Amino acid sequence: MDCKIKLPRELKAKVMLWTDVSFHDMEVIEKSQSIPDLESALCGVFGVDLPEPKRGVLLELYVETVLFCRQHSFKKEQISALLSIIRSIHEANTETPLNNIEQCVKYSKELLLCHSVRRPPFSVNIFSFQEVESILKYIHNNYLRHYKLYKYIFTPKVKLDLSLTYSGTSDHTVEGSSAPEEEAETDESSVTEQDAASTASTADLKALVEQEVRKQMKLVSGQLDQTIREKEKALQLNGALNSSQPSLKAKK
Repeated sequence: MDCKIKLPRELKAKVMLWTDVSFHDMEVIEKSQSIPDLESALCGVFGVDLPEPKRGVLLELYVETVLFCRQHSFKKEQISALLSIIRSIHEANTETPLNNIEQCVKYSKELLLCHSVRRPPFSVNIFSFQEVESILKYIHNNYLRHYKLYKYIFTPKVKLDLSLTYSGTSDHTVEGSSAPEEEAETDESSVTEQDAASTASTADLKALVEQEVRKQMKLVSGQLDQTIREKEKALQLNGALNSSQPSLKAKK
């Protein structure tokens, strides 16, 4: 079993029109009006065969995407492409347990660009500028804001197995002697005291090192959480700025 952890990487966006959801699949999805019917249809289309809670979370993501498309009156090809885009972003996020929020944000923007500019065979224009803007808001609010939650559910937990080796400690050996019995007992008592002192010193050193390691791990964990929070704030600010641009242009 390969236990290597994948490192975050840059992903290349490509056109995903009818990639996962065919025209026939879209007809089945459109006929499904209730949530259970939608879940059943999407489960068959994407072949979702996962244990709970992964199955429920993933199907809910796909169902919410279909409902969003219906709310904006998207066409069949648009729904098919957006479902594949959401699936691809989710797979990019969950391919590694490490932080790859920057790569996911960049990848999602490039995917939408591939479907909003006519430049065959590299991109097609099935989404307008306004539709791309609304899709970006949807992806941010419904997926990227919950980025850590999806990663926690769908990626393996990484644990640090730390072992410490202490150098400079040696066993004390006592050689035989022809000294009187009392002197031998005195030497043995002295060696025992030295061993006890050495053991106590080693235990103190071990406790001190472990305490320092725990402190450093806690510090690193706090820094990672702060970095993720800053990224989320930046995403929210970016979304707010993008949403304000059309209104500013209209005023001009």
